[in-house]
Amino acid sequence: MTSPDPTLIESIAQHALNAPVPGVRIIGVDGPSGSGKSTLARPLAGRLNAPVIEVDDFVSWVDFSGWWPRFEKQVLEPLLAGDDAVYQRRDWAGDEFGSGLGEWRTVPWASVVVVEGVTCTREAAADHLACRIWVEAAAEERLRRGLERDGHGATHRGRWKAWMDEEDVFFPTDGARARADFIVTTG
Repeated sequence: MTSPDPTLIESIAQHALNAPVPGVRIIGVDGPSGSGKSTLARPLAGRLNAPVIEVDDFVSWVDFSGWWPRFEKQVLEPLLAGDDAVYQRRDWAGDEFGSGLGEWRTVPWASVVVVEGVTCTREAAADHLACRIWVEAAAEERLRRGLERDGHGATHRGRWKAWMDEEDVFFPTDGARARADFIVTTG
């Protein structure tokens, strides 16, 4: 994906800054894997001088959605209470195919925080977000990007396809796209 349009970044930033929410302004950048969420989240966070919390620090190949209670407890609840988010990251290097946890990370409370990753604007979080962004791309392009990004090529194709199947079930039921304040198509 190419760099996002600066006008889009500014529109999203202004929307989030003007949202009528008390306390922290959490911006969720959601959408299926490989759609370009990270590519959008980085310049948006830079524009807002905001930290980025990645859902990839929570998910695993074997756990599409069961990680959510830990995310709520370690990230959402503290930020909403005006505290730092302190959470244990997924250990992708030491336990790629499991759900093991590794190092701890602290994200100091900030007035704006960008959360980026699959299902981050789910119904359970939607009312806490100042801005909900949905990023999408064609399935073939997402698969190509994912395999290229992970550097494992064809050896992970089956895992990617299974993950994409889970997304195809989760997203229409949850309705994240329909709740989005912005829909961004990347290819």
